Amino acid sequence: MKEISYWLFKAEPHIYGIDHLQAAPKKIGRWDGIRNYQARNFLRDQVKLEDQVFIYHSSCKLIGIAGTAKVVKPAYPDPTQFNPQSDYFDQKSNPDNPRWVSVDIQLTNICSKIIPLTELKHYSQLDNMALFKQSRLSIQPVTKEEWDFILGLF
Repeated sequence: MKEISYWLFKAEPHIYGIDHLQAAPKKIGRWDGIRNYQARNFLRDQVKLEDQVFIYHSSCKLIGIAGTAKVVKPAYPDPTQFNPQSDYFDQKSNPDNPRWVSVDIQLTNICSKIIPLTELKHYSQLDNMALFKQSRLSIQPVTKEEWDFILGLF
C-alpha cells in the first residue's frame, strides 16, 4: 500500500483559488504556473497520486487554508510553459526536456471559513511547519501530525 504524503499548495485566489477548483468539471483542476525550482522539484519528484493537499490562499485579504484536495494526476509537463500567450511562458523550456511540471488535483473539502495564517501561528503543534520557515515557497510538505491537527480546525 502506497504511503500518502501531505502538502500545502499556495494559490492566489483571484488567479486560481478554491472557488475556481469548485467550479471546475468534477472539481478537478490543473495546478500549473509553478516557476520556483524547489517547488517544481516537489511536484516532479515527490507529489504522487492520492497525496492530500491543503489549498492555501495567499496574496489576498484573508490569507489562510481554504480547503483540501487530492492529487488525481501526477506530474506532467506544464503546458503553459510552451504557450507564448501565457503569463507562465518560458522561452527557454524545451518540449523534449520540459523545465516545469503540473499536477491535477480534485477538491475534497472546503472550509466553512478560511483558517487564517494568524490563527495557525498560535498553535505550538504547528511551530515547525514549512509554512513558517519558508513562507514564500508555493508547494510545501506537511507532516501527518500537522495535517491531522489542522483538519481538526475545520
